[in-house]
Amino acid sequence: MKLQSFTFNPLQENTYIIWCENTLDCAIIDAGNYDSTENAELKDFIVQNQLNPKFLLGTHAHIDHIFGNWFVKQTWNLPYYLNKADEVMFARSEQMAALWQLNYTPSPLPDFELNHADLLKSGDVEIEVRFVPGHAPGHVVFIHHASKTVIGGDSLFRGSIGRTDLPGGNHDLLLQKIKEEMFSLPDDYIVHSGHGPETSIGFEKQHNPFFMSTHWE
Repeated sequence: MKLQSFTFNPLQENTYIIWCENTLDCAIIDAGNYDSTENAELKDFIVQNQLNPKFLLGTHAHIDHIFGNWFVKQTWNLPYYLNKADEVMFARSEQMAALWQLNYTPSPLPDFELNHADLLKSGDVEIEVRFVPGHAPGHVVFIHHASKTVIGGDSLFRGSIGRTDLPGGNHDLLLQKIKEEMFSLPDDYIVHSGHGPETSIGFEKQHNPFFMSTHWE
């Protein structure tokens, strides 16, 4: 599996493309592209690398992670996958955009539901879905075990965790689910977060201040 990241929109969100080296089938994850320049950057990368877009995947539906959904749908007509519990976010999206004085074309609703333990295939690449709510009620993460890669959305950051003071947030639940679903992975798995730099499971278990009091086997 190959991975490319882009940092998009005024909230500096990380959008990812993952693809199969053999078939060039790809998935776009958390399309945060915000304007015509960012739309072109995303499209040009796909065209120049001769990729075949197959899926639009969402870790969750906060507005900074869905700015580009309309463009992606209009350009490639991809099926959009999201956990059902996060559909409530769409009703608030225009209000949030107005609050932050941001432009926003409403996102299409999901075509298919993502659930814990689902397996998605794009070419020869198989992705496991794990349910990690707390930052958002329907938040999921995507794991490619063969390359030890985690697309973590806004669950776990380098030295931090996703904020839990937004509607649908739950601090204790997020900590619990990170421990159960992410810290159960081997230490050398790399986490690609929704904002900021990548990190590793091992680094966060040892250095993340939200988990410093926990002793790991």
